[in-house]
Amino acid sequence: MADIINLNKARKRKARADAEQQAAENRVRFGRTREQKEQEAAAEEEARRRMDGLRREKPQDD
Repeated sequence: MADIINLNKARKRKARADAEQQAAENRVRFGRTREQKEQEAAAEEEARRRMDGLRREKPQDD
């Protein structure tokens, strides 16, 4: 014979597990330290300055 379970508790348990899994994925995807963010911003700025320096013509400022 099968075990009797409370469906409300089972649904809540599943919802909590799903939320924890989503939180773990978000921590991996978006969880960067301030130092990592600053390093990435510095690298992007350096790449932008380098590309601007390699242009043949300077952009016209209005």
